[in-house]
Amino acid sequence: MPAPDRFRLDGQVVLLTGAGRGLGRAMALAYADAGASIAGASRTLTQLDETAALVAERGGEAISISTDVADSTAVQRMVDETLDRFGRIDVLVNNAGGGADGDGAPLEQLSDDQWRWGIDMNLTSQMLCARTVLPHMTERGSGVIINVASGFGLRGGRDNWMYVSAKAGVVNLTRSLAVTYGPQGVRTNCIAPGIFPHTPQALERWRGGRFIPVGRAGLAWEMGPLAVFLSSDASAGINGETIAQDGGGLAAIGPTGWAPNVPLTEPS
Repeated sequence: MPAPDRFRLDGQVVLLTGAGRGLGRAMALAYADAGASIAGASRTLTQLDETAALVAERGGEAISISTDVADSTAVQRMVDETLDRFGRIDVLVNNAGGGADGDGAPLEQLSDDQWRWGIDMNLTSQMLCARTVLPHMTERGSGVIINVASGFGLRGGRDNWMYVSAKAGVVNLTRSLAVTYGPQGVRTNCIAPGIFPHTPQALERWRGGRFIPVGRAGLAWEMGPLAVFLSSDASAGINGETIAQDGGGLAAIGPTGWAPNVPLTEPS
């Protein structure tokens, strides 16, 4: 098979959480370009429908499934709807997640409910989706799981509690899935995005990305080709890895390439 053909996903089905906007939408469009059908899931159905319309414009097929990925019953329904529509799931992308209420405050102000909600949204959700899809994949003897973590899952952040803890858990969840289910034909890898601002305000907060070695923040479309590669036969020997998509931020000083100004005091 010619090397470019190994990147194709014709006839395959991708179940993609958090597909309604941002990095999830960018990955959905890349999967459509590679020939896959997409079952997009998130809480907001209107955003999913917008993604599905963009996929259709590219000649692809996508369905929208409103889902709370931190709820096991909703996750089972999401998987069942995907199988009912397409008859198979070749790739699961655990992309849903985000900042949690309580991050940014001192730890002593954090409530039990804030902790549990942040962990469930960013870590438990990925376990639930993998747990529900794996029986289908292992029965077929093939499948790919891609978990989306963060550069903050590989280092700490000031007053950042649930997000960094959950994303660090995603990295090791990926490794355990890889070593457990790799022998049954299911590969699991992780993408750790760096700074991908979705608003001008977020871009300003991260100083335009000037502390990142490539000199800029990430662009959403850049996630798509990496996700397609990790889903395709071109990456058949890659399992249990965490790949940073961060412009070299983890090679630099500061969280994901951002060097905040910290006042220094002279020693007494």
